[in-house]
Amino acid sequence: MFLHLGSNIMVSKDRIIAILDLETAGNSQISRNFINHILKNKKVQNIAEEGKEKSFIIADTGYFLSPISSSTLLKRSLSNMEIETT
Repeated sequence: MFLHLGSNIMVSKDRIIAILDLETAGNSQISRNFINHILKNKKVQNIAEEGKEKSFIIADTGYFLSPISSSTLLKRSLSNMEIETT
């Protein structure tokens, strides 16, 4: 099953490693340094408008900045799981 990250970008749920909330991740120095390192040294696909980024998705296929909150992405992921099992 796939998870819609925004802007018509979908990633297989099996490939997602982590979804970080950008607002709360900034509270931790380690998380902030980790995200800044990836933003500077890796190719990150920003699928949000400038200043509208809410979540940072790490997948084995790449890195994404999404305009969709991490809690909404979680809800989508869980609702898709319910559909898969029925």
